[in-house]
Amino acid sequence: MLENDIFECLTTVLDTHNARYRVMEHSTGGRSEEIAKIRGTHLGQGAKALVCHVKGDGYRQYVLAVLPADQQADLATLAMQMGGKRASLASPKEVSELTRCVFGAIPPFSFHPDLKLVAEPLLFERYDELAFNAGSLERSIILNTEDYRRIAAPELVAFRKTDD
Repeated sequence: MLENDIFECLTTVLDTHNARYRVMEHSTGGRSEEIAKIRGTHLGQGAKALVCHVKGDGYRQYVLAVLPADQQADLATLAMQMGGKRASLASPKEVSELTRCVFGAIPPFSFHPDLKLVAEPLLFERYDELAFNAGSLERSIILNTEDYRRIAAPELVAFRKTDD
């Protein structure tokens, strides 16, 4: 099954790089708030991964944009920061092809050469651990934040909505 494939990829990468993490099996949660309660974590510890399509001025790139679950993405800012004109969320078919996961189960790691990994800097500023669905809606990984940054090596891009 596809989701087990992603889980195996994740745990292999984490084990190979001596990451500090734990796996949690749980019931399927709906929204980020619900899953944080189930995990016993703060909402902001959730690493929300959005598959986006950035394009414009000859630029075309799929991006896995990761931000804290208590924040909202500003897709216009993401597009501008990436060198494009506009950004949109990818279709369910594109998400499945690029991540081998369903919406809501996408971990903050890219295993596809056409999917560029970027992270909102705030992800690394507030919590010692990040939590995310590990290729399944019923399985999470809680990972040391610095280990995530070291292993995934995302490009840092500020793209969360602010009140400015």
